[in-house]
This record gives sequence, structure tokens and C-alpha cells, in this order.
Amino acid sequence: MTTTQFPYALTRAGVIMSPEPDNELEAEGVLNPATVRGADGTLYLLPRLVAAANVSRIGLAEIKVADGVPVDVAREGVVLAPDRSWEHGAQNAGVEDPRVTFIPELGLNVMTYVAYGPLGPRTALAVSHDERSWRRLGPVSFEYDDSLDVDLGLYPNKDAVFFPEVVRDPDGVPSFAVLHRPSWDLQDVRPGEVAMPPAGLPDERPSIWISFIPVEEVQKDIRALARWRGHRVVASPEAPFEQTKIGSGPAPIRVEEGWLLLHHGVVGELVPGVAQQKNVNYAAGAMILDSEQPWRVTARTDAPLLSADTDDEREGIVPNVVFPTAIEEVDGALFVFYGMADSKIGVARLEHSVSRR
Repeated sequence: MTTTQFPYALTRAGVIMSPEPDNELEAEGVLNPATVRGADGTLYLLPRLVAAANVSRIGLAEIKVADGVPVDVAREGVVLAPDRSWEHGAQNAGVEDPRVTFIPELGLNVMTYVAYGPLGPRTALAVSHDERSWRRLGPVSFEYDDSLDVDLGLYPNKDAVFFPEVVRDPDGVPSFAVLHRPSWDLQDVRPGEVAMPPAGLPDERPSIWISFIPVEEVQKDIRALARWRGHRVVASPEAPFEQTKIGSGPAPIRVEEGWLLLHHGVVGELVPGVAQQKNVNYAAGAMILDSEQPWRVTARTDAPLLSADTDDEREGIVPNVVFPTAIEEVDGALFVFYGMADSKIGVARLEHSVSRR
């Protein structure tokens, strides 16, 4: 499906958050936020705050709305900092790039984030009944899958996000489903190590995967939410704007066509072992996942819905980046919150549009 035929479009609405002058916690940018609703309906941003030396924390800021559009934030502090042993190493530290999904079945906000610790970037989980108090469930563990001949626990993993509803896994088991993006670069663990993708993959480039957690197990012990199984590839790079790698964006949302998933696509040269890449371009695309079998892609864009075209998106800590991470309804309209050049946070309106011609 061509992008002009894809039934959704993104239109910029402005910059909602920029680094605060003289704020040490934001010295290297504010970016890649999650969002969460308070009990009273107040909408909050959970931005990644980056201090000197690329040390990240997750902040909290109330979103201010004017004429139905998110326009500004009021900072309220930090909700997660890299203060666990597995969130910092000898030369790196960070809790990065949160995504939050409210799961009614659990009555909880479920946060996925990147714990940048001794073995590089790993996916971790935290849960909360509100927007402020987050209980860590720890790093994710992956059940070994002999059919794939892969132990995903050996590899870095990012861009994880939960579906908001219970689905049935390929065996028909009611499950919580999560998208994620393993990669095969082991430079953070062993400098000089070459990439070692698992044998038998149809595409060795970093791709979007899905895993499952049986509902029954989570009902017995919430910590089971961090133990993933049933792994399979959902989507690999296809379009020109995503030839290097792709990764999930915000939590998928139910639409008439199935599940709408925004994602980022990357082109350019990735330097192994480097956290802040400079020779790449990130753009936002989208795909439709099957309503009943969300590991099946039924449509996807062949060009970006949003590219790094403005100065705020082209110039920053990592230039040429549009990185969508959250979707929220505001006064009846859907808005996407996204990172801009790893430095600021933008907002764009998500609209249903069969054709943009």
C-alpha cells in the first residue's frame, strides 16, 4: 500500500518541550516520551531527560492544552532514575525511552523502558496505579525457543511496548502481547565483537518482534509480566526509509482496520558500539496489524508519514530524527508525541485520511 493510500496521516502541531536552560538533568536534551493519564484525567508527559555524559532519567510533566492542542508542559520532577545496579555500568547509565500502556485487565499502567547497564541496553518493566509511583519488575527474561534456535536474552533489546488488550497467542492462549526490537550488535558487551545474528533468520537487520505472556500467569504473579515467550518476527525493513532497521513506536491502538502501529524507520550508517549515532536518518512510518492475529501485517506505508524536515528535527544531539513514542486523545483528536533530533519533543495530529492527494 502506498503512503498516499494509507488511511492515516500525521500533521505537525509544534514543539511541546525543549531543554530547560541551566537544568543539569536536561543538559543533553529532552526526548522520546511516554504519556499517562492521572486518576482525574490529567494528561502527563514522561520525557527522557538526558544529563551530561548521556545519563538518562524519566521525568514527569503535566501537559498543557490550548484550543484543543498540546502546547506546553509544567515539570513535576523525576519518576525513575538509574539507581539499580542493572541500570548503570562502569561507563554508562540510564533509564531510557519509556513507553506506557494502560491495560484495563490489570488496572495498571505498564511501562517498558531501556535499562542501559553493564551489558548495554536491555528492556525492563515497571508498573503503576498512577503516574508517579512506579514499581520495577526488573529486566525482561526471554524463554528459549528451540524452533527459532535463539536465546533473545543474549542480545540488546529496545523499542518494547505492550498492546492495551488481551489477545490470543498463536496457540489460542489468552495472553498479554508485547512488541520489541532485538539487535545483534554486541559491542557494548565485548568491544570489537562482530554482530552475531541467530542462524536462520529471514532478515538479519533489526526488526520488530512480538512475544506473549499468558494472562493466567500474570494473574497469579504480576512479576510474570517480565517473562516473555512465543517470540516471532512481525516486520522487517522493507521501504527505502527503513533499510537499516525499524522499531515500534507508541502502543498499538484499535482502529477499524485492525491495530494501528506507528514505527520508526532508519537509514544510514550505524557505527557498532556507539550510543548516539550521527550518520543516520530516523522517520515515522506506520502499519496495520491484523485484529485477531497481531503478528500479521496487513498494510504498511512505503514512505514516511513524518520525516526530519524542520530545523528542530534536523539539528540536535543526534541530527535528523523523528521518533514517535506516544499517542493520546485530546478533546476528541489524536496526537502523537515524538522525539526531535534527540533534543526536543514535538507533537503531531494523527488523522484518518484514505488519501492525502
